[in-house]
Amino acid sequence: MVEPVPSAEVSQAVPHLRLGVLISGSGTNLQAIIDACECGRLQAAEIALVVSNVAGAAGLQRALKHRLPAIYLPWREREESEQRLADLLELFRVDLVVLAGWMRILSADFLARFPRRVINLHPALLPDDPSANVYIASDGSVIPAFRGLHAVRQALEAGVRVTGSTVHYVTPAVDAGPVLCRAEVPIQEGDSEETLHERIKAVEHSLVIEAIERWRARELSGLRQSGHSGGGPSQAD
Repeated sequence: MVEPVPSAEVSQAVPHLRLGVLISGSGTNLQAIIDACECGRLQAAEIALVVSNVAGAAGLQRALKHRLPAIYLPWREREESEQRLADLLELFRVDLVVLAGWMRILSADFLARFPRRVINLHPALLPDDPSANVYIASDGSVIPAFRGLHAVRQALEAGVRVTGSTVHYVTPAVDAGPVLCRAEVPIQEGDSEETLHERIKAVEHSLVIEAIERWRARELSGLRQSGHSGGGPSQAD
């Protein structure tokens, strides 16, 4: 068993990372991030803020159970709601925003305030080329690039043999940002939308951690050099 690196050593080697996690539902990927932070798999990282646009989202209870700052943000008029969300993320000095089951499309104006700092988990395989409409799976099969809200259903209806999940940067074009990482999930005979989605979620729990680490390696140093004020332990630490 590999022992976690002592915190004093990690702080010197790995830039501290503050995460904002946006949810709309059960928060299973949020839980995966919580667990990774607490066990040391995701080193020198903390969840600075959890935001849900749904008052009864079970993910809020997950956050509160772990004593994380958690806020219900009613989503009414988009411009006003996005302004409040952006202000909260800046107040809590969030470095990276993770959309983990967040069911709202964010505008170009919002994303401009957090350039290359918002990533999303999408339950389908997306190509590296955002203009492409197909993805070539590891077995050589060519499958459509299912974008939008019903990607799992679309995969079943299309009769493809494999689907999966992709973590990508969020851009104004829906599900078309640069890919950070992805993982394939075979579709089994008799799969329903629910069973397939559950197997995709299980893969996403590891994939989201990989994506966060890749983002930190690619982006965080440049972000700090540009004058971003996030990072470092919170006052509660």
